[in-house]
Amino acid sequence: MFDKLRTLEARFLELETAILDPDLHRDPKRYRETMQEHSRLTEIMQEYERFKRLSTDLAASKSMLEDESDHDLKEMAREDVHRLEADRTESEDKLKLLLVPRDPMDGKDIIVEIRAGTGGDEAGLFAADLYRMYTRYAEAKRWKLEVITASNTELGGFKEIIFSLSGKEVYGTMRYESGGHRVQRVPETESGGRIHTSAVTVAVLPEAEDTDIQINTEDLRVDVYRSGGPGGQSVNTTDSAVRITHLPTGMVVICQDEKSQLKNKAKALRVLKARLFEAEEQRKAAERASARKSQIGSGDRSERIRTYNFPQNRVTDHRINLTIYKLDSFMQGEIAEMLDALRVSAREEQIKEQAAG
Repeated sequence: MFDKLRTLEARFLELETAILDPDLHRDPKRYRETMQEHSRLTEIMQEYERFKRLSTDLAASKSMLEDESDHDLKEMAREDVHRLEADRTESEDKLKLLLVPRDPMDGKDIIVEIRAGTGGDEAGLFAADLYRMYTRYAEAKRWKLEVITASNTELGGFKEIIFSLSGKEVYGTMRYESGGHRVQRVPETESGGRIHTSAVTVAVLPEAEDTDIQINTEDLRVDVYRSGGPGGQSVNTTDSAVRITHLPTGMVVICQDEKSQLKNKAKALRVLKARLFEAEEQRKAAERASARKSQIGSGDRSERIRTYNFPQNRVTDHRINLTIYKLDSFMQGEIAEMLDALRVSAREEQIKEQAAG
């Protein structure tokens, strides 16, 4: 590990010099790649410096233990050694996590699909709650959110809502939200005060770039029609709604939120590309894993990953057995603790697999 850290330290110093070169700013692609690598190594180097400082302090405190002349000083040194050893172990563990190779897809933007499952109107309302939760988290992260398409319920929920998120490390942060989200609470429509259980599915798809996946025009069937709203009434009087069918897979994407047929088609193609890209990545991952699932899970939308229990103000992620008793603030977008724990757990799994392999 430390040989790798010394190599990265030398590379970091090279980047520090490169950033000062005026020619770098004249090449946008090289500048962006250099700054991204510098940002990634900065976090590692900061922790490496902390580790070296703790090691130096620990060595000094241990040397003080050999001083037999001052009992009080020796006792203080013994306490320092105990504390510094714990801090250095923590720092070393953090370095191991930071050195796990990052998935190149972590930096991709994403498309999120939230769909109401079992539970009728209550599931639709919870779908809207999850969308609001992710919206507030995205605002705190300064990510850009764009709604692609939405299908509302009469009570103000969503049968389905699809939106994109773009910003720094979006997929790497949000990737483990895919799966079934179960809610236990007394619905607004329940007059008897009984707790109901409903479910919503979330899919987090890395947004495909043109170089990631190619779609042949002859593989698509594009149908246009007039948008329809709740109850079937006409929303507008032009054929602006678009339905795209990918003939080889049977995958269908519908978009009708925009008044422009071209804009709806462009949005539908973005979703289709993301779904096809995810399907291909899942296939490759399954081959690599040889049917072995990690602790975090496969991202299968049928997998129940989390339970939101409102009466007890708790949220539990079943993959890592983490329960947080702050569901009220969690639903306001304060989900960083859960997302960070999921990423750490996934990296720890990678470390175990590397050691075993």
